[in-house]
Amino acid sequence: MSENTPHRGQAVVVKHTGSHYLLSRLPEWDLFPAVLRGKVRLKGSVATNPVAVGDVVDYIWEEGMSVIERIHPRRNYIIRRSANLSREAHIIAANLDHAYLIVTMAFPETKLAFVDRFLVTCEAYGVPVTIVINKSDLLDEELQQMALSFKDIYAGAGYEIMEVSAKTGSGVDGLRERLRGKVNLFSGTSGVGKSSLIKALDPSLELIRTAEISSAHLQGRHTTTFYEMYPIAGGGFVIDSPGIRGFGLVDFKKEELSTYFPEMLRVMDSCRFAPCTHTHEPGCAVKAAVEEGAISADRYYSYLGMLEEENKYR
Repeated sequence: MSENTPHRGQAVVVKHTGSHYLLSRLPEWDLFPAVLRGKVRLKGSVATNPVAVGDVVDYIWEEGMSVIERIHPRRNYIIRRSANLSREAHIIAANLDHAYLIVTMAFPETKLAFVDRFLVTCEAYGVPVTIVINKSDLLDEELQQMALSFKDIYAGAGYEIMEVSAKTGSGVDGLRERLRGKVNLFSGTSGVGKSSLIKALDPSLELIRTAEISSAHLQGRHTTTFYEMYPIAGGGFVIDSPGIRGFGLVDFKKEELSTYFPEMLRVMDSCRFAPCTHTHEPGCAVKAAVEEGAISADRYYSYLGMLEEENKYR
């Protein structure tokens, strides 16, 4: 078929830069540019970006360019509220087989409040998630204790945790095997080494820029400007995302929030009252589990903070 012949097709968004997109007919990797037809919008969406990386779209090729005409319903996605505490929200990625939250114990330290907000969002929107502790080569005795405490909290909540080092390659082979045949998201705060880890997974990728940690703020410089999907040698795809400084929750009902904490969900049927906010009610099984140490106090305090913040976040 001639490139000048109008035709229609279906593809996946693999990169967006403002109003321009790159598409590919996954699992084939055949990139071609596209623009968005102005009338295309998602009904009921609160997101500032109508199209996200991972979206399946219908396009028409006409007059030498592809134009996105329709966005297919998403089977899942990850969304966060904008950093300016406004009501605006941004979809990080859609139609994910798995998300990997990259964290570090130091240089920089990933805050538990951020981890909990990300995990809650994955639970709410149906995205399987694994926590990856990167920079394991930097764990001295003190940081190893921090890592043990971190793993106690999140393994106790029911999450899988991996340890890797993009620098030494430790754990990278196991992670690469898990990505095979899947669309995966790597996310985390600035400086945790997402892009470096992707390059360790596939050294042939030269498109990802990395930067040193800013010593002034112990925050990573923003090295990924746009959300972008990459094919990984051996199979599978990884979506790299810009470093996130905060993670605001979107469209959560207070009475449902505790159901997105797996460790609370396991015991809440034993609460005396239903519904139970797990804050002041007598006979609350969640509060009892916190007092007994069966539920992490840090996770419980994160839950209380989310209840209080309503439309704001730290």
